[in-house]
Amino acid sequence: MRVTTWNINSVRARLHLLGDWLDDRRPDVLCLQELKCRDEDFPAAVFEERGYNLAVFGQKSYNGVAIASLHPIDAVVRGLPVDDGEARGLAATTGGLRVVNVYVVNGREVGHEQYHRKLAWLGALRDWLDADATPGDDLVLCGDFNIAPADADVHDPELWRDRVLCSEPERARFRELLDWGLTDAWRHLHPDASGRYAHTWWDYRGRGFQRGLGLRIDHHLVTAPVLARTRGVTIDREARKAARPSDHAPVHLDLDP
Repeated sequence: MRVTTWNINSVRARLHLLGDWLDDRRPDVLCLQELKCRDEDFPAAVFEERGYNLAVFGQKSYNGVAIASLHPIDAVVRGLPVDDGEARGLAATTGGLRVVNVYVVNGREVGHEQYHRKLAWLGALRDWLDADATPGDDLVLCGDFNIAPADADVHDPELWRDRVLCSEPERARFRELLDWGLTDAWRHLHPDASGRYAHTWWDYRGRGFQRGLGLRIDHHLVTAPVLARTRGVTIDREARKAARPSDHAPVHLDLDP
């Protein structure tokens, strides 16, 4: 079973590659972030004609998350962890998993009001887990966290020191999620990995992808029952090489049945 997370950075802008990518990768469950469209404008046909069921939580021009699954989708929750008018969190049960798809607030810069909002949002996410899940559940929390958890996840740790995405308060919020009972699946399987092949996001500016100037900010956090089934996590760099790509690469979590 494959559970993929992908900040697609406008789903309609990636239609030129989405169909072929779905045919080739064929994830069982796909969690998309940054749809940048309303529910009624989501290109459902490209998924439905391939047998996917959909849960979509969109927003005009900004944000937006969706879960596409080859399995039935039940128990959908929109607007987690807080109903603040932004489409950033979506949960559903599918394929025997509780899948939680998040697009975490970026934060802009350390000290900005959006940075403090980001920390509060992450704190609310931890509270939501306390109230709505247990570490014994078959649960995958995935998406674009806008956090590089450690220096090994950053192309130049000194350049990014104390900057947004890499600041210690953000990393502390990330660790609080792990402390709840989750494991960073990619880092668990690749404890010593660093460098360009460990990144999931590269700035369009300055040919960041070609130069290996990236960060690992897209994650699968899994409970112990899911970790026991995990046999691989891979970063789909080929998708980032496509014409007019997202600035993020998809990340695949592969599970035993």
